[in-house]
Amino acid sequence: MGAIAQSIMKYAQPLLDKTDGSTEQLQAALTTSQLCWNLALMSEEDRNAFLDSMPPMPDMATEDLEIFKRMVVIPMIQRHKEMFPGMNQLGPMAPSRIVARGETPPPAPQQLIKKYAGTGRNEPCPCGSGKKYKLCCGR
Repeated sequence: MGAIAQSIMKYAQPLLDKTDGSTEQLQAALTTSQLCWNLALMSEEDRNAFLDSMPPMPDMATEDLEIFKRMVVIPMIQRHKEMFPGMNQLGPMAPSRIVARGETPPPAPQQLIKKYAGTGRNEPCPCGSGKKYKLCCGR
């Protein structure tokens, strides 16, 4: 599992721990954690507007929705802020360490231009070397 997936699973762990391990409950916990993750990335104004207009889930009374927000959503948003503090900042990202130290950033990678456009990788090279294009001018 990649680093991003591990971070997301670590973030969702409190909700996953409260399940009985069934597929349905695990899916519900992951869906809830995704909702909370997305809410944590919103501005506080947008988040509050969304939470105020959030309709109850099926089979959930309005009072239960308020408890769900207070006991699950708000703590998960706070967890996100603690685990990923840089993701909650509005505005442009901070400059990289290279730029901050006054160094010149590395050049952008050059886009490859095919020497003989339209030549297939495994065809003989048009330069006449006798090699496949991919092993000759196609490198």
